[in-house]
Amino acid sequence: MGLLQRLFGRQKSMGPRCTAVVPAAGRSLRMGEDKLFLSLGEVPMILRTLRTLESSGYIAEIVIATQEESIVPLGQLCKDAALTKVTKIVVGGETRAASVLAGIREADPTTELIAVHDGDRPLATVGLIDAAIEKAAERGAAAPAVPVKDTVKRAVGGMVETTLDRSELFAVQTPQVFEHGLILGALEKAIADGAAITDDCSAVERLGVPVCLTEGSYDNIKLTTPEDLAVAEAILERWGLL
Repeated sequence: MGLLQRLFGRQKSMGPRCTAVVPAAGRSLRMGEDKLFLSLGEVPMILRTLRTLESSGYIAEIVIATQEESIVPLGQLCKDAALTKVTKIVVGGETRAASVLAGIREADPTTELIAVHDGDRPLATVGLIDAAIEKAAERGAAAPAVPVKDTVKRAVGGMVETTLDRSELFAVQTPQVFEHGLILGALEKAIADGAAITDDCSAVERLGVPVCLTEGSYDNIKLTTPEDLAVAEAILERWGLL
């Protein structure tokens, strides 16, 4: 029985077994301080991310890849918050791809899907997460995306070469969801080849595997700079959560 049959042959909570891998080993250089534990509406940013993942009926376990010095405080945070799906916190790698791979290698080997979600993307909704998981169960690889709003130009040396067709451009977000064996093999090959990949979809695309896009949200921002933190708080206030 294929993934699609298993998904739609049972109720939503009994769909494909999915492990969420959360890369959170960055140095937060542009934020100026460790952003994982930054307060976002009096709640640590990483806790908002983990709570949303835990709320998905498809996600059976969560594996976090972080810096070695963050393992103990992060573990205590998860314990205090009574997060039951966080099964492992492991040391991440020097690159995002290496951190994701470290997390995948610690996933339950029987899991069908891997959902890679940025630790610093705390405003994803359960609906957005579940939609990507459902599409990946059907097609093998999926990620949420939003249309690019600005005109995008390709330039060299400060001189415009061409203006890209905005109707064909999308900003891809996370979670990026894949069949377990597909993303494991794709990342292992990308790292072995020394490929410069900007996201997990890129690793899969190198193998010629198409990635389906699902509906993302302009609220699902990645917190990289102090300005992003202010925007996130404004979004939470609009949601009535501040």
